[in-house]
This record gives sequence, C-alpha cells and structure tokens, in this order.
Amino acid sequence: MRYFIELAYKGTNYCGWQYQPDANSVQETLNKALSILLKKEIDVVGAGRTDTGVHAKQMYAHFDYASEIDSQQLVHKLNSFLPKDIVVFNIIKVLDEAHARFDATKRTYEYHIHTFKDVFENEGSWLHQLPLDVDKMNEACQILFKHNDFECFSKTNTDVRTFNCIIFEAHWNQTGNKIVFTISADRFLRNMVRAIVGTMINIGLGKITLDDFEKIIESKDRSQAGFSVPAHGLYLIQIEYEYLN
Repeated sequence: MRYFIELAYKGTNYCGWQYQPDANSVQETLNKALSILLKKEIDVVGAGRTDTGVHAKQMYAHFDYASEIDSQQLVHKLNSFLPKDIVVFNIIKVLDEAHARFDATKRTYEYHIHTFKDVFENEGSWLHQLPLDVDKMNEACQILFKHNDFECFSKTNTDVRTFNCIIFEAHWNQTGNKIVFTISADRFLRNMVRAIVGTMINIGLGKITLDDFEKIIESKDRSQAGFSVPAHGLYLIQIEYEYLN
C-alpha cells in the first residue's frame, strides 16, 4: 500500500532534502525514523528537492508499506522521534500508482528579505539593506508570464530534459522592513527561484532594466542572469495535487 506523508522542516541543519553520503539530509532522517517505527526498511520519495539550507513549510513524500497504518498514531510517534526541526502533519493512504513528485500540479515558493537588522530573522530571511524599487520588480514579474523556457535561471550541467516551466503566480509584497517574493509554477529548475530573485534584485537596484531582464530570459544563458541569493531565505510553502484537498 502507498502512503503520502505531509511534513515541514527548517533546513538550516541539513544538506537539503535529497540523501547525500556523509551529510545530514531530511530524506535520510525521515527514512531512519519511519524504518525504526515501522520495523521495515522505508525509502521515501519526495515531491522535489530543496537545496542546502532551504526550508519547507509543506513537503510531501510517498512510501510503501504492506499493512494498514494508524495514521494518527504514527504521526504522534514520528513527531516524538524526529528532531525538533522536522514536523509531520499527516499520513494519507493513496492509490498504489500515486507519485509524490510526478503527480504534483503546482508548487509555490516564497523568498524572504528583511531590510533592517533583525536578530530573530537571521536563519530564515536574507538581510538586504540597500533600497529596492519593489514596483519595478513587480513589473519584471509580468515578463515572466510571457515565457516558458527558463534555462537562464537554471544551474548548469543538470540532467533535465526540458527547461520549460509554466508560471502561475509571481509577485513581490513589502510590509515595513519585510519583503516577500511569491512564485508558483508547475515545476521549478534547480536554483531557479534564487536566480530569479537575484536578477530581480538587480532590477530593484537599477543595475539592469526591464528590457535587459527580458533579453536575459531569451538568452537562455545562466551567466547573463543575476547572482543566486542565499538559500536561508527560501521556503517551499505549498505543493498541490488534484486528488488531495
């Protein structure tokens, strides 16, 4: 039988979601906990990968287990067993062919920036004190909707078959000293959100124009785009499936 597990984690102490030898990953930590509690070797398949230091307010993964699971009881046991920076919300029995990665229809990320030193934000938001033209950055968001190929924002030497993504939502919002970028798409390339944010920061600083931004996308050249902002400000906040509410 196949089960989906819904969880969240603070990525500060992890090399990311994906298992890596000689490094502490969220996937490996979850595998170990489930294997011990279910008394069977469990290998979860995540809805995607998050890089070192990136957080997830909602992540899904699936795993297979031969027997019926008391979801409420297992959630309670997992949250007692797992470290304090990983929390499990739910375990859901799904169809055997359901797939946490391939069945996801929409993913949403946020990038958090604070513009004045805040000792409580250091691990979950990037401090950027230079003034930004947020209105101009929102104009750049409208350009994203005109395109599907975002190779210019992807890490080089990746093994993807296509660089095409459908962006559903993209906007900046500033409240006091806090600026948040929200973006939703059917899929994301490696490093894509952090590269988009870094390029838009250059727009907000007046270093490049909106025309430059469009030319960067059309170039399909990562070296033309801006820097990648630090990972600790990035959050995966929602993953959607047609068969889950």
